[in-house]
Amino acid sequence: MSTNNTTATKTTCAKKASMNVRYLTVTAMLSAVAFVLMFLEFSIPIMPSFIKLDLSELPALIGSFAMGPGCGVLICLIKNLLHLTITTTGGVGEISNFILGAFFVMPAGWVYKRMKSKKGALIGSLAGAVIMSLISFPSNYFFVYPVYENFMPLETIVAAYQAILPAADELWKCLLIFNVPFNFAKALFSVAITMLVYKKISPILKGVKAR
Repeated sequence: MSTNNTTATKTTCAKKASMNVRYLTVTAMLSAVAFVLMFLEFSIPIMPSFIKLDLSELPALIGSFAMGPGCGVLICLIKNLLHLTITTTGGVGEISNFILGAFFVMPAGWVYKRMKSKKGALIGSLAGAVIMSLISFPSNYFFVYPVYENFMPLETIVAAYQAILPAADELWKCLLIFNVPFNFAKALFSVAITMLVYKKISPILKGVKAR
């Protein structure tokens, strides 16, 4: 093997090692931010008090754009694993949060990976927002709320929705009227902030000079 080939191989290996370190560093950093954001939650007047808004998917969306969809999903997983240590839902809330978050950031990152433009980022993130909101219906109906029924009667849960809208007299109506639009709006908040800040922080995350 010639000296030039040996040097090229070493350079390639060094670049791969550097990329792996950066990938892990960015993933860990954004996971920590996402974990903190899970505590910054607040109630919405038009939603039952047990449903709260947070922006913990924001770092995962940014990671999905910067490092690929796998990074975004990993951030969703790590933040929820960390939150399991202080869970008040027996892990049900964390599993639901992971499922919805993954269905949000994975399509967004996948589309952006193939359309490296602001348009691609917008299309991908909006597609992810729609998918996340749609998935929230079966996720809540077949998994989350049946488990919550062990702690709170279904009638009490539905009554909380009816206090806001009397016509929401069945669980499926509650989820369709309230939860699906809520999750879409929640995702849109992350999309809007990402569109505003991503271009500025992307060079830092990727370790490249801003253009």
